[in-house]
Amino acid sequence: MEPQLDVINRELGNDPESLIRWALDQGQRPICTTNFRPFEAVILHMVTCQQPDIPVVWMDSGYNTEATYRFADELIQRLDLNLVSYLPRRSRAHREALEGPAPGIDDPRHEAFTREVKLEPFERALREMAPDVWFTALRAEDTPERARMEPVSRNGDGLLKVSPLLHWTARDLHRYLQEHYLPNNFDYFDPTKVEEKRECGLHLQH
Repeated sequence: MEPQLDVINRELGNDPESLIRWALDQGQRPICTTNFRPFEAVILHMVTCQQPDIPVVWMDSGYNTEATYRFADELIQRLDLNLVSYLPRRSRAHREALEGPAPGIDDPRHEAFTREVKLEPFERALREMAPDVWFTALRAEDTPERARMEPVSRNGDGLLKVSPLLHWTARDLHRYLQEHYLPNNFDYFDPTKVEEKRECGLHLQH
């Protein structure tokens, strides 16, 4: 960890809005990723309040629930999001016609499935958009791996990864939604993770 980032994590790690403000001053090409899961409205509202036109990148696997697509549409319009969608190179219909439904996590094909519908689109987004600051909605409560992360870090390619809500609880997020009259989505399922506390690999690799 860079000495400066150690200081920022100590001083701003529990102050999401100040951390976002600081991070936006660190680069010229920020992005915010989303999957429109529960409480995603919080990070999207916080970041767009400070930079309304920030590209919001969605790796749309094609396997989201109907409720998630409706929630995404509502939030895109409500917050006037500058949405940039990255899709797998094959549609869900094309993939399933050849290989059948999404494989379970015990299926040896699951790793290739995850790479096709989530990891490859994200890596393509990084190549094409070349961001220098990346906002995520990671939270320490989500998985044991995330509990060991810091609010700000820099990956091997120099990308500044910022998780302003890392130390927030579900109660904190719920309170923010209420204060700002924001919608939520609990009918969410990610076939690359399947289990709530399981990592798909994206945040471990990047």
